[in-house]
Amino acid sequence: MSSPDIASIMDNSRELDRLRKDQEEVLVEINKLHKKLQATPEVVEKPGDSSLSRLKSLYIQAKDLSEREVVISNSLVSKLDTFLPSGAPGQQRRKMDGSDQKRRRMKSDSDISRLSPSMRSHIEACLSLKDEQVAARVTSDAEKDEWFVVKVINFDEKTKEFEVLDEEPGDDEEGGVQKKYKLPASCIIPFPKRHDPSGTQEFPAGRNVLAVYPGTTALYKATVISTPRKRKSDEYLLEFDDDEEDGALPQRTVPFHKVVPLPDGHRQ
Repeated sequence: MSSPDIASIMDNSRELDRLRKDQEEVLVEINKLHKKLQATPEVVEKPGDSSLSRLKSLYIQAKDLSEREVVISNSLVSKLDTFLPSGAPGQQRRKMDGSDQKRRRMKSDSDISRLSPSMRSHIEACLSLKDEQVAARVTSDAEKDEWFVVKVINFDEKTKEFEVLDEEPGDDEEGGVQKKYKLPASCIIPFPKRHDPSGTQEFPAGRNVLAVYPGTTALYKATVISTPRKRKSDEYLLEFDDDEEDGALPQRTVPFHKVVPLPDGHRQ
């Protein structure tokens, strides 16, 4: 295992630690609200009380953190798998008869229910993305990563891979057809839910993010200049890297549901 590989694994491990600390903080706030509502349930009937909306926001934030933890965990597993032997040599396969196939189907149907809570949450989160648009890293070479908006067609529970469709037609050299890709979960980042901006984790000013460039289906690194909450809108004000015009970086508005965390080690 090379030093860059070890560094990448350690970066993922540190991010997992950060995510779990954030989850613990959110859980503390949820428990506080639970105790408040149990002690004084009538408070929700008071004009202007926001206890229930706050509780909903915390639950959504906890869900977002959990989904992010799943993505990072799957990335770690994929990286570690590349350095582990794929199986003992000399293993033989035998032809499955009808009863074998039936038992295998029954096992597959019950797999999710027997998984650990964390892995079950991971599988369910991946399955829930079917027909949704997500950010996907479709190419990665020595120089740069390319991220695009794609639609999830299917998630294979056995291979842990997503099948996605780039709905943007290719150029003339590619015949103008839409491309399909099979990608591991480490190459997928779910977008925030557009119908619930109040429950989405907000990136502070100065934070580097990955965002859809206006008028395109491509995502690029950007810096948050102003947040939706501060702007009292559903849009971030961003400055995209390498977007210079007349010697300056223009500030562009991007809907909150088209902005995601910047992946570790992103190259552009």
